This record gives sequence, C-alpha cells and structure tokens, in this order.
Amino acid sequence: MEELSNNTLSSLPKNIKKPKYNRKKLSPGIIHIGVGNFHRAHQSWYLHRLFETGIDYNWAIVGAGVREFDVIQREKLIKQNCLTTLIELKPTSKSVEIVGSMIDYEQIDSNNNSLIVRMTDPSIRIVSLTVTESGYYLDPVTNEFNNTHADILHDAKNPNTPRTAFGAIIAALKHRKESGVGPFTGLSCDNLQGNGNILRNTIVSLATMSDPLLATWIDENCSFPNSMVDCIVPATGDKELELVQQFGIDDTAPVTHENFRQWVIEDDFCAGRPHLENVGVTFTSDVHSYEVMKIRILNAGHQFVANAGELLSIKTISGCMSNTLIKKLFYKVHIEEVIPHVSSVPNVSPRQYVDFIAERFSNPAMVDTVRRVSFDGSARHPGFVLPIVRQCLSKNMSIQGLALIEAIWARMCYGAREDGSLIEANDPTWDKLKTVAKEAKTNPKCWIEQKIYDKKISTNSDFLVAFDQWLLMIWSDGLSATIKHYLTKV
Repeated sequence: MEELSNNTLSSLPKNIKKPKYNRKKLSPGIIHIGVGNFHRAHQSWYLHRLFETGIDYNWAIVGAGVREFDVIQREKLIKQNCLTTLIELKPTSKSVEIVGSMIDYEQIDSNNNSLIVRMTDPSIRIVSLTVTESGYYLDPVTNEFNNTHADILHDAKNPNTPRTAFGAIIAALKHRKESGVGPFTGLSCDNLQGNGNILRNTIVSLATMSDPLLATWIDENCSFPNSMVDCIVPATGDKELELVQQFGIDDTAPVTHENFRQWVIEDDFCAGRPHLENVGVTFTSDVHSYEVMKIRILNAGHQFVANAGELLSIKTISGCMSNTLIKKLFYKVHIEEVIPHVSSVPNVSPRQYVDFIAERFSNPAMVDTVRRVSFDGSARHPGFVLPIVRQCLSKNMSIQGLALIEAIWARMCYGAREDGSLIEANDPTWDKLKTVAKEAKTNPKCWIEQKIYDKKISTNSDFLVAFDQWLLMIWSDGLSATIKHYLTKV
C-alpha cells in the first residue's frame, strides 16, 4: 500500500472515486484558516464537486493555520499533496472518495508572516475560517468583542507581527489597501448566529485599536457574508485510520462524515465568488432562518444528548439515541421549549427538522463521540442553549426542560460519571467549571451565578427554582430517574 499522493492516485482501487479534473490546472482563489475535519468534509468538498463540473479552476483552496497544533496537520497534508480521503458513513453502507480542491498549505510561523504575504496575493479573493465558536474573542455574556484578551492586546500593539488569524487578516488587508490590490471577502464557516456580522465586528474592532482609518476602509470595502454550515463530522482516531486502510488507502489524515451536507450563504462577495450554486449551495438573503433552525435544534440538541450520555457512560451520539430516556428527553425539550421559537424554511417545518436531526443522530455507522460533542461547553451552551432560555423567559414559557439540560451539564462538569469513572478535562475552562460544579452539588445557585449566565437568567426565580430542583434530584436519585420524572411528571 503506497502513501496517498498525486503520483499514487491512479493505483488506488477502482471503487475509490478520484478527482476527474487535472489538479495541475488548479490555481488558488481561497485561503482557508482552520483546516480541520469539518472543513475538509464540507467546504473543501463543495469546491471539489465544482471542479468536477469543469469550471472555476481558479478558486482552489490554500490551507492555513495560526497555532502550533496546526503544524502537525500541515505536515500530514503536505506529504500527501493536500489530498484528503472522505469516507461517507450511511446507516447501512460506506463509500469513499479522494478530494483534491486544496492545492497547498501555507507555512506556519509565529508571527504569521507567510500567511500575511499569501493573503496579499491578488489571486486570493476569499479568506474563509473555521476556528470554532470560541475562536472569535467574544465575551460569553454580552457576545461582544473582548478587547481585553491577551491575544487581542498583543495584536493591537504589534499589528505587523500578529498572533491571531484576525490580526493576520488585518495586516494583509493593510498591504492590499496600500498597494491597490483591493479587498477580499471574509467568510466565516463556524456555528455562530450571524457569523459574518461577528467576523466583521471582530476584525473591524481589532483594526480600530491600532489603525482606525484602516478599520473604516475594511468596514466599507470588505464583505462578510453570513453563512450556515451543516455536516456531522467525527474526529479522526485509530478506528478511522484503520478504516481507511481497509479501503486500500494509506492516508494519515482521513475524514469520516455523515451522508448529508448543507451550506447556506448570503450572496455578498466583494471580489467575486465561485459558482457554488451549481453544486447545491443555497444563496439567500435569509440565512438567519436557516441558522436558527440548525443551531437551536441540531447544535443545541447535541448538548441535550451528549452531556446526558457522558454521565451515563454512553460513548457515542448514536448510542445516546438508542437510550430510550435520552431520546425522549431530546424530543420533549425540543417540541415543548425549542421549536416554538423556530421558523420554517422552504420545504421544512421545525417539527420535521427535529425528526430529521433525530434520524441523523441515530445513524449507527457514525462513531461520533459524546466527548467531541461535549467539548467546550462553556462556549456551546451560551451559544446554542441559553438564547433559547432567554426567549422562553421573555415569553413566560416553560423552561423546565432547558433548566434540566443545564443541570445535566453542571453535573457533568463535576468530572465523574455516575459509575464513578473520571471525565477527563473537556473545556478550556475545565478547572474552573469543575470547582463550581463541586460547590453546586449542595448549592446549585452558584452554578447560575457564573458569568456565562446573564442577569435575565441568573435572577429569574422560575429558572433558578427549576435548576435547583433538577440538579439536586440528579445528585440524589440519579440521572435516569430524574429524566423519568421530567418525562412523566412535568
């Protein structure tokens, strides 16, 4: 078995789909920062499909990263000519294809000089990002730009040697402005409501701290379209590495994914864009409706089941959905407290979407771990769950189910499952969360006094009473008994 590369594509088994286009004819048009599994299964795949139609070869992707851990990923992908093996996991079958839309991976250095230079190239017309929900330097309560973070203060004082992706983008745009190359589009591909608006605010706010005139130019000339992305993509571990070898492919960075993708984007690109509508991307002025449905049902729903699964020692999301209590919890909370705040989108009602997500979560072929989905709860709960709580409270609607969800998370952050096994650190602020969770065992209110819960939640007596009840019940009776009580008595 030979290592995956341009030279070995032709020798791969015949049942493996390979790029039909000549990769030598591709030229860069997009730099993507954050080359994780999701990007390669989603955005990269759409460009790959577009190239398969024989057009837009000048929109190939150059990968990029700004952190030390990106170096390992770059080494793996450069070694195999930036090719990626995608393994699609249907409930009853698997299929494999090699994606070739990424043609280079920019060198990673501490001051991001290589990345800045690459982004000044006139051929680059889109800079896209997948840097996770917590990567935008937002205050967890106000959701506003956090201008006191150490990374931000560094970039404001050292704009020519930035530490962050946003500082690098600003430095590149400064060069493009001064040289007359002009702006590019910044395209966020992260699970944030109004992600384009957030990206614009982060970049403009940071630029204002060092160069207000440049900040104004960026705000007036660059585009930051909102987008919604969707595809469940597990992390790659030993099982995935074994699986790709079973197909006769030596790929050190393969990606598994479900048999579904969706990408919805505002059609606002200041320097042109590829014809992605030809391969199923939806361009619309109403991204908000799509993203609200997806974030509040899928992303929030992931927290509903994963935190419970972690406590009950269930390892996968599909395993959670096989648990009758967790599945009923998923449905009851969604139907009673979530979908009243979600609007329909073309051809799909909120209730239909709940069923669709339940079906996707239940796919037994997807080895999507509760640990992956539970990671960074301190960003995911404020981003996905708490906005629903606020809406319920503002309309005097029931919050019993959502209070239970928050109590389950608080219990999980104690750091031990109900069988006594250890839950390893699973959040950037894990030590702090664990300390508060231990105190909350006897004083639940202290959990809600954390900064991530604003005053609309932390001072609401209905929410406090419900949260207190559920957390104490989980500790006294166990999670299964608590969920049963919620399902039958509330």
